[in-house]
Amino acid sequence: MKTTHHALEMIRFHKWANLTMIQHVKELPAEMYRREVISSFPTLAEGLAHIYKVDRTWFMIMQGTGMADAMNETGSLQTDMRDLSLADLESAFEALSDDIYDFLVRQDDLDAILTLDNPYAGIRDVKLSELALQIVNHGTYHRGNLSAMLRQMGHASVMTELALYWYVK
Repeated sequence: MKTTHHALEMIRFHKWANLTMIQHVKELPAEMYRREVISSFPTLAEGLAHIYKVDRTWFMIMQGTGMADAMNETGSLQTDMRDLSLADLESAFEALSDDIYDFLVRQDDLDAILTLDNPYAGIRDVKLSELALQIVNHGTYHRGNLSAMLRQMGHASVMTELALYWYVK
């Protein structure tokens, strides 16, 4: 497999963006990580844990686990990840991102078609690369939520958009 497919680069971006956000949160007063706000998530910890859980779920689907089974298997993962220290969550994100990348780079065809049986929306065919982009898109959406939460708590956010990644990678 060539390592130039856009999905691979986007998974690298996703890792960078998540770790950039986590590093920024680590630089804030420690209590900000678990401070409750009225927003998309009750805490930054909950938001980051959600991104991790959904990354794990989609990774399982990429590997052939049915969507309903993957969702059941990761059901309590958000609570487990939320309760980790920020440093431990950072390590988990880094390892999962590397696992996803390593899995994808070993595939013969990132545009191979998989059948996705979504219990909420039905059955459809998707490319493996589209599942990778779903992981990235979901993370981007929720990092935006985290940015809004940071501002709501009186702190600046950090830029994690793709255009910056192009220059710092």
